[in-house]
Amino acid sequence: MSSSPMKFSSLDQPLFGGLVKGDLVEYLDFVADRFVPVLAGRPLSVWRILRGQDPFMQKNVPKYTPDYVKTVEVWAEASHRQIKYALCDDKQTLMWFANQRAVEYHVPLFLGDHQTHMVLDIDPPEGSGFDVVVQSAFLIREALADAGLEGAVKTSGAKGVHIFVPLGQHDPDDVAAATRAVAARAEKLGPEIATTAYIRAERGGKVFLDSTRAWGATVVAAYSPRLREGLPISFPVPWDSLKDVSPADFTVRSRFDGDPWTELMPGPQTLPDDLVAEGHTIPVARVVAMHEGKRRKNQREREK
Repeated sequence: MSSSPMKFSSLDQPLFGGLVKGDLVEYLDFVADRFVPVLAGRPLSVWRILRGQDPFMQKNVPKYTPDYVKTVEVWAEASHRQIKYALCDDKQTLMWFANQRAVEYHVPLFLGDHQTHMVLDIDPPEGSGFDVVVQSAFLIREALADAGLEGAVKTSGAKGVHIFVPLGQHDPDDVAAATRAVAARAEKLGPEIATTAYIRAERGGKVFLDSTRAWGATVVAAYSPRLREGLPISFPVPWDSLKDVSPADFTVRSRFDGDPWTELMPGPQTLPDDLVAEGHTIPVARVVAMHEGKRRKNQREREK
């Protein structure tokens, strides 16, 4: 690894939402010792924003990537090609990304061949406040507790929250099934505010309990900034404080003590057999949506 100090360029250049590149660099420098462990060893996708261009997601590392940035090649089934991802295993790599105007940091749930967490993503309907997200998060928490599980919660940095349950060794298909089962149980606890309906038109203005963060899915990492007004960050929150915060409370200008994501995260847990079995009886949402889309298209064709 090169030991020469990094030279940052154009720190006063406007970045997004009234902030400048220097705000991003200062925040990532401040949070690096907490943020790098969340990213380390996981193929990294970033949202970058260059002057005069729309934001874009970068997976493949560019040809000018310095030698000290570790990489890993992963086969992408969708595009049928190898993608060379960066591994952000040290502060120097993180600060190089900062200089590249990489704002958002997304990682898979896998570390090697081990899925380290089960994740439930809670998104509010259009026009709703954060209060319904909080209510829905507590439905998930109750469903987890009923199954003998516990998780940590963080704001997504956008409008919702992510609930992470750390796991021991499990088959990824079983993790995906258990995630569906938890969401279904939470929906039954509060059917008036929450839904597992994957198709937006079928949600009826309810909060979506997204159980599809499985297999190759990625999620925005804890402490990551988001490309939104004020550059909010995805921030860990104690359960007993969740009702008193808003996602906009935490931004790249925030400063905090300790490592709340590590401090609030429970230890690895074993998924109960009955939860996994129940989940395997629940169809995969994306597959259901795909078939429903084809059915509706065929029906429209018949009605012409």
